[in-house]
Amino acid sequence: MIQEEAQPQNRQVWYRLEKNDLQRQVSFRSTPDFAKKAPPSSQTLSPSKFGKKLSASPLTTWHNVPGRTSVTESEVFLNMTHRDSEGPVCSLKFVTLLVALSPEFLFLGAGLQLRDNGYDGLLIAVNPQVSEDQNLIPNIKEMITDASFYLFNATKRRVFFRNVKILIPATWKASNYSKAKQESYEKANVIVTDWYGAHGDDPYTLQYRGCGKEGKYIHFTSEFLLNDGLTAGYGSRGKVFVHEWAHFRWGVFDEYNNEKPFYINGQSQIEVTRCSSDIAGIFVCEKGPCPQENCIISKIFQEGCMFIYNSTQNATSSIMFMQSLSSVVEFCNASTHNQEAPNPQNQMCSLRSVWDVITDSDDFSNSLPMSGTELPPPPTFSLVQAGDRVVCLVLDVSSKMAEADRLLQLQQAAEFYLMQIVEIHTFVGIASFHSKGEIRAQLHQINNDDDRKLLVSHLPVTASAEAEISVCSGLKKGFEVVEKLNGKASGSVMILVTSGDDDHITNCFLTALSSGSTIHTIALGSSTVKNLEELSRLTGGLKFFVPDKSNSNSMIDAFSRISSGTGDIFQQHIQLESTGENVKPQHQLKNTVTVDDSVGNDTTFLVTWQTSGPPEVVLFDPNGRKYSMDDFITNLAFRTARLWIPGTAKPGLWTYTLNNTHHSPQALKVTVTSRASRSAMPPATVEAFVERDSTHFPHPLMIYAIVRKGFHPILNATVTATIEPETADPVMLKLFDDGAGNIQMNAPRKSVGRSEEEQKWGFSRISSGGSFSVLGVPADPHPDVFPPCKIIDLEAVKEEEEVVLSWTAPGEDLDQGQANSYEIRVSKSLQKIQDDFSNAILVNTSKLNPQQAGTKETFKFSSELFTNRPEHQPDGEAQKSHRIYVAIRAVDRNSLKSAVSNIAQASLLILPNSPPVLARDDLILKGVLTAIGIIGTICLTIVVTHCVLKRKKRAGKKENETKLL
Repeated sequence: MIQEEAQPQNRQVWYRLEKNDLQRQVSFRSTPDFAKKAPPSSQTLSPSKFGKKLSASPLTTWHNVPGRTSVTESEVFLNMTHRDSEGPVCSLKFVTLLVALSPEFLFLGAGLQLRDNGYDGLLIAVNPQVSEDQNLIPNIKEMITDASFYLFNATKRRVFFRNVKILIPATWKASNYSKAKQESYEKANVIVTDWYGAHGDDPYTLQYRGCGKEGKYIHFTSEFLLNDGLTAGYGSRGKVFVHEWAHFRWGVFDEYNNEKPFYINGQSQIEVTRCSSDIAGIFVCEKGPCPQENCIISKIFQEGCMFIYNSTQNATSSIMFMQSLSSVVEFCNASTHNQEAPNPQNQMCSLRSVWDVITDSDDFSNSLPMSGTELPPPPTFSLVQAGDRVVCLVLDVSSKMAEADRLLQLQQAAEFYLMQIVEIHTFVGIASFHSKGEIRAQLHQINNDDDRKLLVSHLPVTASAEAEISVCSGLKKGFEVVEKLNGKASGSVMILVTSGDDDHITNCFLTALSSGSTIHTIALGSSTVKNLEELSRLTGGLKFFVPDKSNSNSMIDAFSRISSGTGDIFQQHIQLESTGENVKPQHQLKNTVTVDDSVGNDTTFLVTWQTSGPPEVVLFDPNGRKYSMDDFITNLAFRTARLWIPGTAKPGLWTYTLNNTHHSPQALKVTVTSRASRSAMPPATVEAFVERDSTHFPHPLMIYAIVRKGFHPILNATVTATIEPETADPVMLKLFDDGAGNIQMNAPRKSVGRSEEEQKWGFSRISSGGSFSVLGVPADPHPDVFPPCKIIDLEAVKEEEEVVLSWTAPGEDLDQGQANSYEIRVSKSLQKIQDDFSNAILVNTSKLNPQQAGTKETFKFSSELFTNRPEHQPDGEAQKSHRIYVAIRAVDRNSLKSAVSNIAQASLLILPNSPPVLARDDLILKGVLTAIGIIGTICLTIVVTHCVLKRKKRAGKKENETKLL
């Protein structure tokens, strides 16, 4: 089931937040570290013990140390106004809605929605790397059409697909496609790629938020959609889509378990992990049919034993077990659900049936079954394709920009964006505003460096004396700029940067929404614009906040995060380094950055400084070649120096030293970006996101991150979070991915292989996050309202005369610190321990002292205590059950108790004269086994961060062939 080396770690840290309205920016940096074995990470934050973990430097880099074997390391930044909390694993930025909106805006700019029983706005995007095939789009249409009717019946006439958009890659030949507006690959609910990743052609859903929570996307390969031969094993594509839709939309899990295809039930019978138990078949051993009992040897199942399903079935459920069976048309409900089966659905959803979780969703709460007997109409499809890439910078030049070096930071970040980040062939224009708007540069297509330099020359040089600002005036000029290309703003991108407060920004909401433009916003300083973030949300843009701190690199990080959104990772710039420090006179900022062999093209080092005197710069490549300031292109007006490495940068450790030769302290900052070194190998990437923009104390806010190569997850990442509050020092926290807290612990996917270079140096990635708000934080002193996290990875195994338990330690407060004690209880009745944990048999844990959060715990107790111990068995259950059920909860110093863990089960049955134990690798449960994705998740309670790796293990080629008698 769960492999220890791949278990996500996580940790919770609490901070005191002194103001009621907190806005936070989240940035993530991923730096692979082979110097230390540590799983992917996550952290939890809350409002007490502020300042417990501070660091003089906002970023940390780990390098190779002999004898250590970590795969990656990530650094994360969370910026927030006033006081901090901390964050996750990779990068992202988001902003908060602080005021209410008019009802007319509620449905504008929204994506996927359910209205009158029909889903509107389902977006399917084809990756640019997928070759054009005339059958692909028709097959997608057929799949969704079949799925719509199948879903309608499976949900008892509740929901269907009404309209669907398919985003065609810009690399495909233009046809009669409509022009995309705010649709992009990054926003798609379903993606189609040629990357097979760890799952082969298995469809899977990237689930990261736990039971009952929506996933991130559904993934199909083009081979799955084009090869009709695969339907023999998977079933029809429409049925497969409904299976994945239930994962994605309603947060349910699989009812099979590749790692545990069989189990011993409460009546000491060998049972197949399935739902429902009515699905018929026979056990088959190596030499043909055999009795069930021949399939078990001690606690390990016999090699070559399998369960083969009958070709004709009467069972109608379950879609989450085997949708390929022709009789299966329903989800398991209360009457058919198998609570004993050791499958992900029972583990993640506390033994609830799939149908129970689905009917508890918002979709079902807000809709009734359709009356009558008629079927819904088939879905309608719109094919859209992105046109020319058009960007306009809309920049605040009011007097507020003269404060705290805001204009300088804007100049440095905008220059870097124009010279390095924005993709070639993009049309770029520039507008500025204070109380009125002004066009500074009409659209100009970037074809070479001269075009980039021309645009840089139009950036604002000074701030206006006027303090009043009008965001709408700036946007109006921005729309005028982009409309010059083809008369419409549809499909364009605005990057709006402002530092002032504008109460009239809602006046242009409707104009912005109807324009079809995506608006990214960057708010500077404490006087953030109300509703600015909502403008981004409604138009599908990103949201950033930049604190007024001289050593913060947040502005450049924000601009670096804004990409084309096409999904073509080979054309996008990847941030490898982002650091800043206030350096004393005659002191240095010295560090190294790793350039791994998956990147290296178009590598650029950017150095920025605060005062008029540039620092002395020395840079060494891995071979010892020295670069000095003479090799950099310097812009003294913007206080930047940029070095572009021709060709492919040498892989390895690059060492830089910045000497402050000025007579006063100044902020020195370094940014490094690169692109993929070759198209045959996708580079390691970091992606992070937040589930919502704000939360109210003490409710959690979730931030998530993915670190991967292509679609292979990168396991064992060391992750560091840096939180940047508005005024206080940055807080650095090591993030762990260890299974504590609200983490989904399922079988890990295969990790990617590493080259010798990667094993020597690791790799480094940075990606900026977003701001968010925590509202209603009470004044000191804070009561202890945070219990330890729920344990959800409890395992129980019978070893000789003992039962061995294992789990990941939670903390005193969520996943931070050290719990005070554990309460372990055992029952022979699954129902009893589930419904009445407090009255189950208590295990003596007086010698069990909780360890630090994130540590792997083990505990043994004698099975003899329960083998012969009488216990009331409800509803006539067998008195001599050889099955016990175990659960645990943690208790803190103030007697606050965590939620009861997942229920683990162990068989006390020992068969006499057992032959030698054989390997379990060849135990195959034949059937259609589709896969669920994994993700690093970070749960913040007042920011609870959890990096989660979740997957459904890929069925092997053998497992994809359904055997029916």
